[in-house]
Amino acid sequence: MQRCAALGHPLYNRVLAGAALCLALLLAGNSRAQDVAPRNFPATALRGELVVTNPPQVILNGRAWRLAPGARIRGSNNLLLLSGTLAGQPLLVHYTLDSLGQILDVWVLTPAEAARRPWPTTTEQAQSWIFNPAAQQWSRR
Repeated sequence: MQRCAALGHPLYNRVLAGAALCLALLLAGNSRAQDVAPRNFPATALRGELVVTNPPQVILNGRAWRLAPGARIRGSNNLLLLSGTLAGQPLLVHYTLDSLGQILDVWVLTPAEAARRPWPTTTEQAQSWIFNPAAQQWSRR
C-alpha cells in the first residue's frame, strides 16, 4: 500500500515549486526594502569614529570607552552586528550613551548619512545646537 501517492504527482511538484519561488521572491523583496529605508536618529545621538579593540573596550574619537551591557551595534543595513566581528575597523558612527556614560546604541553610517552636516560630536555641541527630528538635521544657534 502506497501512502504518499500525491508526492510523486507532477501537479503537486509544480505547485510546491511555485510556492517556494513565491516565498523566495517575497523574502528577497523584504530584505531590499530594509536597505532603502531611511533611519531616524534620536536627538541624543552624537557622531564619532569607533574602533572596537577588545569587546567591550572600544576607542571612540581617540579615547578609551566601554560598551554598555546590552549595547546594540547596527550596521549600515540596520542589521545587528556583533562587536567582535568589527575589531580593528575604524567606523564612522552615530552613538548614544547610557546613564553611566557607557556606549549604548551605535549606528554605522551609510555614505548618505555621513554627508549630513553639521552633526554634533560632543554633548556640549548637542545642547547648544537645534535638532530638527523630521529632517534629521542640526543647525547652530
